Amino acid sequence: MSRVKLDQEEQDILDAFESGEFESALTEERKSYLAQAAEETFKKDKRINIRISSRDLSALQRRALEEGLPYQTLVASILHKYVSGGLRDITANKALHRTR
Repeated sequence: MSRVKLDQEEQDILDAFESGEFESALTEERKSYLAQAAEETFKKDKRINIRISSRDLSALQRRALEEGLPYQTLVASILHKYVSGGLRDITANKALHRTR
């Protein structure tokens, strides 16, 4: 088994970690807040029905298979990223810039 060559700073960090010098900064309050946020993010309490082309559905199913998850989960993830600002429609942005 080959070892990764570490520079001195990396080796110092590894040594400190292995000797137990690091302590978690995660408080119980912060842990509780993060757990609550995660639960609310992934809570699925509403159902929608949409019609899409068979070509788009096949492409979604193929991409989901590549990612190793159900296609409904992929669709929900894409929608969540879009509404939370993590995914943007670049064609809409281009059209907006052309009209200015």
